[in-house]
Amino acid sequence: MKNLIVIIITLFFFMGQPPTAKDKPLIVLELFTSQGCSSCMPADELLKAVKDNYGDEIIVLSYHVDYWSYIGWKDPFSQKNFSQKQRLYGNKFKSRSIYTPQVVINGREHFVGSNQSIMNHKLAHYGKEKAEAEIKLHNLKQNGETWSFQYSINGNIDNKRLRVALLIKHRETVVKRGENSNRILQNANIVVKETYIDLAESFGNSHITIPNIVKPEDELYLIGLIENENFDIVGGTQVNL
Repeated sequence: MKNLIVIIITLFFFMGQPPTAKDKPLIVLELFTSQGCSSCMPADELLKAVKDNYGDEIIVLSYHVDYWSYIGWKDPFSQKNFSQKQRLYGNKFKSRSIYTPQVVINGREHFVGSNQSIMNHKLAHYGKEKAEAEIKLHNLKQNGETWSFQYSINGNIDNKRLRVALLIKHRETVVKRGENSNRILQNANIVVKETYIDLAESFGNSHITIPNIVKPEDELYLIGLIENENFDIVGGTQVNL
């Protein structure tokens, strides 16, 4: 028995502490999509497949833009500020126009969200890069129409901010008009609310409001992302609510 204890202690010594989020790859996929866009459905399906295959190893967010909502079908998840977010990325990438379906990976580059070969290539590439910072969300509590939380960050927070997003894991929608008329669309990891926190400290308290579009039966994620002033994502985490 003593020999077994010595072996366990020796292994622990040489193996060191368990890896933290900073030792693991960071992959964050942001899909800009719309239920009013006929070419978006393959990208929605690919995003869901990636999420199903990789689980919590990859952080996936689906932003529904509003500029398709005037062409026959108003996407119930679309928000003007999500379209503006995409325009800010467009400025960063020096793009003349924005488009759907678009995937932005780690805030650093973009590609057509339905292109599986490029998706696989980028996942392999970014799967070799480690996060620069570690973010934890804890002490989560629901109080009526809000979720409160605490955050703690391990890493440099100079000129960084924390983005916290509330997501619906899955929703099925029957589209009655527009380019996807009479189709049943499957959307995953739908962003329904987000808030930004300028980081003066490595820890703090905050909250996020639950919008009316969230149903009692919906399963939810809370996602925290650390990004720099150039929108590069340097750390991330996700929590089941």
